[in-house]
Amino acid sequence: MGADLAEFGDDKGGFGKASDPDADAQMAAGTYQEPAGLVTSVLYRLNKPVIAAVRGAAAGVGATMLLPVDFRLAADGTKFTFPFTRRGIVPEGASSWFLPRLVGMGKALDWLISGRLITADEALSSGLVNSLHAAENLMEAAHDLARELVTDVAPISAALTRQLVYRMAWAATPEQMHKLESRLVYDTVRGADAVEGVRSFFERRTPEFPTRVPEGLPDYLPWG
Repeated sequence: MGADLAEFGDDKGGFGKASDPDADAQMAAGTYQEPAGLVTSVLYRLNKPVIAAVRGAAAGVGATMLLPVDFRLAADGTKFTFPFTRRGIVPEGASSWFLPRLVGMGKALDWLISGRLITADEALSSGLVNSLHAAENLMEAAHDLARELVTDVAPISAALTRQLVYRMAWAATPEQMHKLESRLVYDTVRGADAVEGVRSFFERRTPEFPTRVPEGLPDYLPWG
């Protein structure tokens, strides 16, 4: 998955139209946002865990849109590439923010600057994908994971955990995170979900967590 290069010829101004009045006006007003970043921004803000199942080739936006999801499962033989420098442009989709947080600064620089092909095995060993599967088993594995999350994980806990990891990545010190976690721990251990979580464990049954998202999210979260 990625941009169809056949659509972009010299007569069309590279990757975009030679003249796009809407984009030009937005840029002049300081409001222009490239399309891939709009997608990754939505994924970043979600309260629900996101699973991606990848098969074949993930190039350009096909790779960058995977970065803000929580679980990336890939079929054996899947290939990834961030080819922007090889096409005379720069990374999009906020990938220069997401990718180093997934695979480390050195690997992110390697992939983003070189634009080279990344094999499924390298993607797995680097942390870009969580697991590899035979192509015929990929969707079953993704569905099994989704069912496990729906069945065993408290929605409010998943939402808070996901956003703690993403939104607090900017924290200058662990003390900032500790302060927020302390308040959240204090509240959640006294909540109905914690009661149900412990009770279902001792009763050896599937939990039925009562707190819903977004209604159950506390109003003191620093990201609103």
